[in-house]
Amino acid sequence: MLLQGKKLLITGVLTPQSIAYGVAEHAIAQGADVLLTGFGRAKSLTERSAKRLKPGMEVLELDVTNPAHFPALTEALRQRWDRVDGVLHAIAYAPEDALGGNFLNTPWESAQTAFRISAFSVKELAMACLPLMPRGGSIVALDFDNRMAWPIYDWMGVCKAAMEATVRYLARDLGPKGIRVNTLAAGPLATVAAKGIPGFKSLSQGWGQQAPLGWSEKDSHDAVARTVCALLSDWMPSTTGEMVHVDGGYHAVGAPPVDAQAESEATAPAPGKPSGG
Repeated sequence: MLLQGKKLLITGVLTPQSIAYGVAEHAIAQGADVLLTGFGRAKSLTERSAKRLKPGMEVLELDVTNPAHFPALTEALRQRWDRVDGVLHAIAYAPEDALGGNFLNTPWESAQTAFRISAFSVKELAMACLPLMPRGGSIVALDFDNRMAWPIYDWMGVCKAAMEATVRYLARDLGPKGIRVNTLAAGPLATVAAKGIPGFKSLSQGWGQQAPLGWSEKDSHDAVARTVCALLSDWMPSTTGEMVHVDGGYHAVGAPPVDAQAESEATAPAPGKPSGG
């Protein structure tokens, strides 16, 4: 099996609709041992999902805004395993005033919170697992391609771009230790996290029509989860610092936003009549 005997730490599982849940489900089916992380009141949701994935699966405490949790995570992993082979970073958050078209008015405190949780935590998680990766391994961070400015994504987009850069620097510094670090840029998916983004529907509208392979925000979770598992496996040994797209090919087409298409159609001259200019 693809992940036979691999020991994987997976963050970001809340409900069965979470992308990380699908990754954990496929990883277990492919022979991996899995531990999850959770924190605070949301940890009860993670523990409930853990029971559905596999009876007795443990959920370790990890609040990425608490510096003391990272050395505690290292010790908790050491007590349970002799090594870690792979890590999934599926953690992101931005306060409401950092999203939804409020870019110019977002205060530093909100941008700082978003950066710490969504970008800097990738480095912190990597360093917490590093002592248990003497034989190398793979770290994958879930992403939404932010080489362009999206509507309503605002400071979360800035933080995702920062995360992409963080992954490249981690790939540079951890590569000599045999550790691959990549991002997986998924198309928009219907998750608990997505529901917290104001205007998410406008972001995902029309994605399936523009993506050459099509896309469903409800039905494409499986493709994303399987690709993460491939990145966590030994089958991509020379891929690092990369952004792997699982978006139906949307990123490659260069199609205009849905609103721009609608405006173009509305203002196009009638057949047989000359246009202005």
